[in-house]
Amino acid sequence: MIYLKSFKLSDEKLKCPNIYPFNVFRGREGLAFYFEPITVLYGNNGSGKSTLLNVIADTLDIKGKELATPNTFGNDNYCARFSNGCAAGLGEDESGRTIKGLPRESRYIKSEDILYEIKKIQQRQVLSDGMVYDRVKAGESVDAAQAFLETKLGKKQQGFIEFSQEKFSNGETALMYFKDYIRPDALYLLDEPEVSLSPGNQVELANMINEMARLLGCQFILATHSPFMLGTLNAKIYDLDSSDYHVAQWSELSNVRYFYEFFKKHEGEFS
Repeated sequence: MIYLKSFKLSDEKLKCPNIYPFNVFRGREGLAFYFEPITVLYGNNGSGKSTLLNVIADTLDIKGKELATPNTFGNDNYCARFSNGCAAGLGEDESGRTIKGLPRESRYIKSEDILYEIKKIQQRQVLSDGMVYDRVKAGESVDAAQAFLETKLGKKQQGFIEFSQEKFSNGETALMYFKDYIRPDALYLLDEPEVSLSPGNQVELANMINEMARLLGCQFILATHSPFMLGTLNAKIYDLDSSDYHVAQWSELSNVRYFYEFFKKHEGEFS
């Protein structure tokens, strides 16, 4: 299913060339993207792929959009001004009629959102277990210690400790988060979802995205430069490192070629 059919960048040109986000897309004003069930925005660091996802989310008012600090000079909010100059074309239903809006479950998911949620889940379990242990050690029963965690004071203490201790992340938990979180029949914008995942889990996530697009009516627009994701996804790929943002094959991309040349150089070590 295609919920977002196209997206056209603002064609406004500013006299000052260094104002964000206009500077990110300078020379590409008015360019349009046409989306498939899975579309990849590829680019190396600084290519603008995350900014583009932010702009799409902001223009469409998608849940999870980034609340960036307004880039204001005088009375102008240039972030909002750029988004307001963009144009989105929605997809069609089974009858060929343009849909009226995006599904409610649609969401913009950033890598930092996932890591933060993982840390909260893991930290909460560690903290609760630790607090129960300490209170039982001090003479309370297990039931009494666990009941304390549900009181106002118990929750307050957990909150204090949660934000004072160092948190941690886990790639396997990240993969499970995607499996549990993404729902059928919705549009998902994913910013570098491979962060914290091993190569094997990156491939597993890419295969999961393929299946959800094919079988469960999901549409994905994601930013990545992972060769494992790029080589596994059944996706249309826009190369944001190019001057015209042209569509490319995954094997042509500079980051993938770098990996290829690197391992080819060390090929003898694998014999």
